[in-house]
Amino acid sequence: MLIDIITLFPEMFAGVFGESIIKRAVEKKILTVRFTQLRDFATDKHRHVDDSPFGGGAGMVLKPEPVYGAVRHVLNTSDENLSRRIIITDPAGEVFTQAKAKQLAALDQLVFVCGHYEGFDARIYDLADEMISIGDYVLTGGELPAMVVVDAVARMLPDVLGSAESAATDSFFGGMLGFPQYTRPRDFEGKLVPDVLLSGNHAEIKKWREAQALNLTRARRPDLIS
Repeated sequence: MLIDIITLFPEMFAGVFGESIIKRAVEKKILTVRFTQLRDFATDKHRHVDDSPFGGGAGMVLKPEPVYGAVRHVLNTSDENLSRRIIITDPAGEVFTQAKAKQLAALDQLVFVCGHYEGFDARIYDLADEMISIGDYVLTGGELPAMVVVDAVARMLPDVLGSAESAATDSFFGGMLGFPQYTRPRDFEGKLVPDVLLSGNHAEIKKWREAQALNLTRARRPDLIS
């Protein structure tokens, strides 16, 4: 999968994408990540990418010319036959879910347009195939949401995780929260591992885990059950 990030702050991604799952996915060549500096497509000598809003108001708004230029550059340097989505991370977008992560993981390319300041000139939204939000709160820019989406999508790609079963046991993968997990020691300060997990009876273990996941989901996220 090819991931393109259009941003004013590509250095923000170094720590997150340089460690753990995403790093290994890149090293295995399962994932290719490219960064496009939005300021490179500014149209004036001072490389301005934002301006004050028409009609007045606080803050600055990202101009359309640099964003259109950056997106066109990304598309011109990509195979035109790739299945892709151009995504703007935005509070007005569809709330991101595990189901959306699986859907995006089936594509060949994701292009993220990361906003900053007070947002985009409204004409920029015409570029996007969809908008995605990671929750009902406001962040400084679109970089953090892009990191979240890429991380969730990367886990869905074949051979990224050490075990093929790991993603399938994640919370939300099957529409419910995950079941409780235990490891050594068997007795920690009087808190014991459930006997069924030590029984070796895989059918009973599977039944216990399914029941625990259902009970936990009912208690913590009944909206998922409904």
